[in-house]
Amino acid sequence: MKVLFLDTVHPILEKRLTRAGMTCVDATSTPPHAAIQANSDAQGLVLRGRIQVDSTVLNALPELRFVCRSGAGLENIDLTATESKGIRVYNSPEGNRDAVGEHTLGMLLSLLHKLRQGDQSMRKGQWDREGHRGAELKTRTVGIIGYGHMGSAFAEKLLGLGCPIIAHDPYRDDVDGALDGRVRAVDLDTFRREADVVSLHCNLTPETRGMVDRDFLSAFSKPIALLNTARGPILKTEDLLQALDEGDVLVAGLDVFDKEASTFEKVDTQNDPIWDRLLAHPQIQVSPHVAGWTQESYVKLSSFLADKVLADFS
Repeated sequence: MKVLFLDTVHPILEKRLTRAGMTCVDATSTPPHAAIQANSDAQGLVLRGRIQVDSTVLNALPELRFVCRSGAGLENIDLTATESKGIRVYNSPEGNRDAVGEHTLGMLLSLLHKLRQGDQSMRKGQWDREGHRGAELKTRTVGIIGYGHMGSAFAEKLLGLGCPIIAHDPYRDDVDGALDGRVRAVDLDTFRREADVVSLHCNLTPETRGMVDRDFLSAFSKPIALLNTARGPILKTEDLLQALDEGDVLVAGLDVFDKEASTFEKVDTQNDPIWDRLLAHPQIQVSPHVAGWTQESYVKLSSFLADKVLADFS
C-alpha cells in the first residue's frame, strides 16, 4: 500500500506504517496538486488542515482507500464524497485533547486572576495590588458547548477546582452525569441562565458558523467569561467586542479567530480596524491557534492515526 504524505506530521506515523509494509512517500516539499498527479496510485493520504480534500482530489486518486487528518477538525474534507467512494477518514482528536483542555483552563485562570495584566504592570515598575484583585473559579458555573473530546478534556481539568460544570450538546445523550456525576447536561435556556463561563468546543459546521453573535451573547442572564479554542468562524469578533463594551461579556480568551485562514497559518488583518480593536482590548487574551499544539500532542496525533490505520489495514 502506497501512502502519500502531503503535510508534515510526527515521523512516528511514517515509521509505523513503513514497519507494517506500506510504502510512504514524502511529498511535503512538493505543491499538493503536483504531488497528487505524480502519485495517482496512492491508496493512503496524510495531511493536516491546509489542504482541501474535495471531489477533484478524490477523482485524481482513484485507488485511494483512506485519508488521515492529523488533528481533530474534518472541515477540509468532503465527507460525503469520501463516504460515497468507500474511503475511510481518520482524525486524531484523542491526540491533542489534553493539550486543548490544559490551554483552555490556563487561559481562563489567567483571565480571572489578571495574570497577564499583573505581569505587564510589574514590568512598568508599578505595584498595584487592588487593581489586580482576581476572581475565584470555584464560585462560578462553567458551561461547555460541545462535549466531545475537547469539551470533555476541559471538564476533566476543572474537576479539582470544585466549580459546577454544565454542558450543552444536542448531539449527545451521554453527557448528563459524566465524570462521576460532576457534569450536568442542560438545555440551552438553562445554560444561558446558569453559566458564568462559556467555553466553546463545537465543530465548525454550517449550523455553528457565526453561531456566537450579538444575539447569542446578549441572551445570558449574567455577564460571562467567554473562551474559544475551537474554530474561529464560530464567533463573530465584532459582536464580541460590542458585547464586551456593553458588559454582556466580562473577559474573553481566544485561540482562534474569524479572520484566520482555513490553513490556520495566518490571520488576514491588514488594515482591519476590528482586529486592531481586538488586540487593544484590555479584557481579551489571545494566542495563535496553539491550544492543541504541544510537544506531547505532536507525537500523540500521529500515534493515534497509526493505531487506527493499522487496525483496519494491517
